[in-house]
Amino acid sequence: MGKIYYIMGKSGSGKDTIYKEVIDQKELHLKNIVLYTTRPIRENEEDGREYHFVDERTVCELERQGRVIEMRSYHTIHGIWKYCTVDNENIDLKKQDYLAIGTLESYAKVKDYYGAGNVVPVYIEVEDGLRLERALKRERKPQNGRYEEMCRRFLADCADFSEENLQKAGITHRFENNHDREECIKEIEEFIRSCQREKE
Repeated sequence: MGKIYYIMGKSGSGKDTIYKEVIDQKELHLKNIVLYTTRPIRENEEDGREYHFVDERTVCELERQGRVIEMRSYHTIHGIWKYCTVDNENIDLKKQDYLAIGTLESYAKVKDYYGAGNVVPVYIEVEDGLRLERALKRERKPQNGRYEEMCRRFLADCADFSEENLQKAGITHRFENNHDREECIKEIEEFIRSCQREKE
């Protein structure tokens, strides 16, 4: 039986970069789960690669069909952006391991949908001052500059990923990405390999 390895962490934790590095490790044989979102596509993104970029009407239709596993709505300064995991018949745990990325809340819902034993948490932790510094550096790039949104996300993540919520979700193991991202990635890859060996 396959597993879904679910990467999560606060904004500025480096989870997107780590996700891309891990999914590129061909020997892990991981297939990515592409989320759906109503937010605008960003520079260097490609529809169907980072996300399926859809409109509100499409999300409503997916909900009507009962195919939305979990959905998050963010009230941003640019309007409401939705992100959702959709059962689009591309996930077959009898044949394949998968890599997904999301929030603590979305992890809990995916775990409920596919079964606790089939979804493995990969929580990335970064010291708050360092992740704020990283987020600020990212927003200082000419194409970004969404400082209000950066602050909103920072504060929201402090609440969403509180120690109490992490304990409730059963998150015990943490992968630190404070100063050595390559070492963090190696630890995650070895963790996934060890889980895969246990299935053999």
